[in-house]
Amino acid sequence: MTIIRQDDLIDSVADALQFISYYHPTDFIQAVNKAYEHEKNPAAKDAMAQILINSRMSAMGHRPICQDTGIVTVFVKIGMNVQWDATMSVDDMINEGVRRAYLHPDNVLRASILADPAGARKNTKDNTPAVIHYQMVPGDKVEVDIAAKGGGSENKTKMVMLNPSDSIVDWVVKTVPTMGAGWCPPGMLGIGIGGTAEKAAVLAKEALMESIDIHELRERGPSNRAEELRLEIMDAVNSLGIGAQGLGGLTTVLDVKIKDYPTHAASLPVAMIPNCAATRHTHFVLDGSGPALQTPPSIDEWPDITWEVSDSVKRVDLNTITKEDVKSWQPGDTLLLSGKMLTGRDAAHKKIVDMLNKGEQLPVDLAGRFIYYVGPVDPVRDEVVGPAGPTTATRMDKFTRQVLAETGLMGMIGKAERGPVAIEAIKEFESSYLMAVGGAAYLVAQAIKHAEVVAFPELGMEAIYEFDVVDMPVTVAVDSNGESVHTTGPQLWRAKIEEQKLELI
Repeated sequence: MTIIRQDDLIDSVADALQFISYYHPTDFIQAVNKAYEHEKNPAAKDAMAQILINSRMSAMGHRPICQDTGIVTVFVKIGMNVQWDATMSVDDMINEGVRRAYLHPDNVLRASILADPAGARKNTKDNTPAVIHYQMVPGDKVEVDIAAKGGGSENKTKMVMLNPSDSIVDWVVKTVPTMGAGWCPPGMLGIGIGGTAEKAAVLAKEALMESIDIHELRERGPSNRAEELRLEIMDAVNSLGIGAQGLGGLTTVLDVKIKDYPTHAASLPVAMIPNCAATRHTHFVLDGSGPALQTPPSIDEWPDITWEVSDSVKRVDLNTITKEDVKSWQPGDTLLLSGKMLTGRDAAHKKIVDMLNKGEQLPVDLAGRFIYYVGPVDPVRDEVVGPAGPTTATRMDKFTRQVLAETGLMGMIGKAERGPVAIEAIKEFESSYLMAVGGAAYLVAQAIKHAEVVAFPELGMEAIYEFDVVDMPVTVAVDSNGESVHTTGPQLWRAKIEEQKLELI
């Protein structure tokens, strides 16, 4: 009989979550680098370069890969011969590990979990509770898979109850384009098939804990229908031309993982959950000998890539920018922003609109300014701000027209595409939407030289900050005429793939 001590589980969970906040799995880095080397679209290649550079910087600096440090998901297999030396429940031990990880003073992680989700939505302030799944299995060990899943990718989860004769591949190919780019491709797709609706969803999430091995599978050939589906789905999705960050290109997914389970004769439940460019997961086993701590990889596992400023890059001074400057930008242009910008995401936008509706004066003047959709990590040591990558812009779409019309805001910065309502408003007010790379939060933070809360401090990470930036890289995603690179880019590259038979990875 193995005795597992309470502190060993707590310490192992805390160590694992700190570890995955700044170390990508090395298989993921190798897969992104392979896609980077193969990519033909300069915009997508540039995005992957930023992801790889950010990953290396995070690994060296021990700071989060992404500002969204995720909701913690844990799969626990408890051996039936295990005995606990503990006064806390296993749930409480895991949550204590989460609490210690997210409040670690040397690497504070962003607390994103809200209690009372359909009501007050109050932040728990320590990222607890985790979502925990248990299995009782034969043996005398405790085996744990743990992940920190960002909201941008989690929100793109899709589920369906197909007819038994329906094509799973066809459903995936039809569904992936509806997910947009808010899940920050390139990443992985976890697909659960069978069981019941909730079982399929759990299977899909569990599948994302596996290592990337699609190239090895392709070389040896599939041995069952699930493996055949993995290859079929990967090729079909990459043929869509969505590409890195939705900019168009040859690689949208790096791997497709499938887990299945027996199901009812009348049913075919399917769930699909993407992992983003901030893929974070790891594994440990407790055998009674003490905590299971993670082993850091060698920094040599990361490619040494540099981001070069080409002659086509435009430098923009946000302090002197004019409407005519904005109107001169074209979709796909790369800009380097310097000067002062404001920040604001969901909660701040809601407060802004509520104040406008009441005729109240806003606490900060938005006229002629750019607003960055971000909720940064708290700074540590000599940082002015922690990792500060963009959040999904579509969540602000419903606020966009009113804010542009009533405040004089000049432009917006976020990640992924904008919806039709926002694009129409951008066109109407000759504004612009700029895209920063999702999954490059630590890299973006290096461009921020000063950060100060200027409104709504009670919102915590969702407060309005003023950032002073130097050479922050962005792409023109929607120009003042309402043309979106997230529409034109994938269309162009899908046609290229079909017409030229470009080789996919």
